[in-house]
Amino acid sequence: MTSRRLLLTVLGLWALASGAGACGPRARPIEVVEASIEDIRAAVLEGRTTCRMVVTAYLDRIAAYDIATGLNAITEINPQALTAADSLDGALSDGAEPGPLHCAPILVKDNFHTRDLPTTAGSVALMGFVPSDDAFMVRRLRAAGAIVIAKTNMAEWAISPRQTVSSSYGRTANAYALDRTPAGSSGGTASAVAASFGVAGLGSDTGNSIRGPSSHQALVGIRSTLGLTSRAGLVPLAFDRDVAGPMARSVEDAVRLFGVVAGHDPTDPYTDLGHGRRELDYTVFLDADGLRGKRLGVLRDLMDLDADTAVLALFEESLDGLRRLGAEVLDPFVVPDLNALVAASPFCPRFRYDMHVYLEALGPAAPIRDVLDVIEAGAFGDDVEEALRTLADAPRDVHPAHHDPPCPDFPRHQGRQALLSAVVEAMDREEIDAFLFPTWGHPPAPLDRADEEYQGDYSQRVIPAAGLPAITVPMGFSYDRYPAGLQIAGRTFAEGLLFKLAYAYEQATLHRRPPDSFPTLRGR
Repeated sequence: MTSRRLLLTVLGLWALASGAGACGPRARPIEVVEASIEDIRAAVLEGRTTCRMVVTAYLDRIAAYDIATGLNAITEINPQALTAADSLDGALSDGAEPGPLHCAPILVKDNFHTRDLPTTAGSVALMGFVPSDDAFMVRRLRAAGAIVIAKTNMAEWAISPRQTVSSSYGRTANAYALDRTPAGSSGGTASAVAASFGVAGLGSDTGNSIRGPSSHQALVGIRSTLGLTSRAGLVPLAFDRDVAGPMARSVEDAVRLFGVVAGHDPTDPYTDLGHGRRELDYTVFLDADGLRGKRLGVLRDLMDLDADTAVLALFEESLDGLRRLGAEVLDPFVVPDLNALVAASPFCPRFRYDMHVYLEALGPAAPIRDVLDVIEAGAFGDDVEEALRTLADAPRDVHPAHHDPPCPDFPRHQGRQALLSAVVEAMDREEIDAFLFPTWGHPPAPLDRADEEYQGDYSQRVIPAAGLPAITVPMGFSYDRYPAGLQIAGRTFAEGLLFKLAYAYEQATLHRRPPDSFPTLRGR
C-alpha cells in the first residue's frame, strides 16, 4: 500500500473514531452529498452539527471512495483539517464572528501553494515541495473560514486540456463515467467536487482547464476577466493567460467563492488591470428572473461541423429554454474576421521564462532551478514529453516580448487587443448582453483514448486570448449519462451579469444530478 493510500485510509478511520468531538447535545452529523456552502454554514451556526462532524463526513467519503472506485482525484489529505475544524468550533463557542465561508471544506488543485501540503503541479520533479506560504486565493479562503481539506490531481504542469494525468499522482477518472476522462487540467478538482469530497474547489484555466472539466462533470466553473483575480502562489503555465477560480456544484456556491478570492493583489501585476472593478457583493446578482429582457448571441463560429449530435441537441434545447425564460436569442452572432483574429493571437511559448520568474521568487526554497533540469533528469510523464520539450525551448531569462517573433504581455499584445476589440464591438453593434456556445461539443472521451478522441474543446478559441470572462453551467446529459455544459461569456469585468444569467438558467432547469458511483455512506 502506498503512503498516500495508507494516509487516506488511516485518516478516514481516525475521522470516524473521533467524529463525536466536543459538541452540544443537539449536534448531529449532516448529509454532505450535494450540500451547499450555506447548508453547511447554517447547520454549524445553528448548532445542528459541528465543523468537526462536517469535515469528518468528507474525510469518510474520500477514504471510502477515492481509491476504491479508481477515481483518484485526491493527491494529499490535509492532516490538519480536523484541527482546523476544532479551532473553528472553539472560536464559535467563544463568540467569534463567523466568516462568509465558515467551515466550508475546499478542495485545491495541486498547482496552488499550500503552506501545510505539498504542491507538485502534477510533476514528480516537485514531489515533497511544501511552500512556506499559501497562494493569494488560498489565503483569502482560509481567512473567510474555509478549510483546505485536500489537494487534487491535475494534468502535469497543467499542459493537457484532454485528460488529468500527473507523473506525481497518476490518472484521474470522470465521476460520472469511471472509464471516461474528466478533461484537463483541473480534472482532479472537478471529479472530487462532483463526488462530494468537498463542498467546492479551486482550479486554474489557461485555455480550458476550469470550464472543460466543469462541463464534463455537471459543475459550474468560472474563468474571470484576466486581471480580476490573482495568480500569486500558483505554479504558472503561461502567465499572460493563466486564470484561477472556483469550481462548484451550483452557481451560488461558485459565486460565493468568487466573491472571496477575487480582487487586487500587489504581487500580481495583472490585477492592476482590474483594480477597482471588483463588485462589493456578487451574490446580489443571483436573480432567478435574470434572463428576462436580456439579448444573447449564439457564437456558432466556435462550433465544429462534426460536433456530437446529442450534445448539439442539448444546446438547442438550452436556447429554447433561454427564450422561454424571457431572453431574446440572436442566432447566429457573428464577429467579423474571427478566425483571422484568433490566428493573430497565438499561444506564447513562455513557460520556461514564467517558471524562471516563479522559481527565482522562491529563492533557496525552489525545488528545481530550471524546467530544463526536469527534461534532462527524465522527470516527466510520457504524455507530456513532446509538449514539455516544446514549451521549454525558449530562453530562460528573456521576456517573451523580446523573442523573435515578439510575444508581449496581454495589455500590449496587438493581436489579442484587436481580438478583444472586435468581440466587444460586435456585441455593441448587435446590442447583446452576452454570447453562448457549448463548453464542449463531444461527450468525455474514453480514458484510454483521451488523446486520440480529443475533440470539441471550444473554450480555448476566443476567451483566453481576448481575456474575457466566462462561466459554464450544466445544460443536461448527452445519452442520459455524460454531462454537458452551456458557456456564457461577455464583456470584460461583466462577471456580475454572467452570474445573473447563469443562475437564472440553472434555477429554471436544475440539470445537475449527482454521480451514481458515490452515494451517501451507510450510517450517514
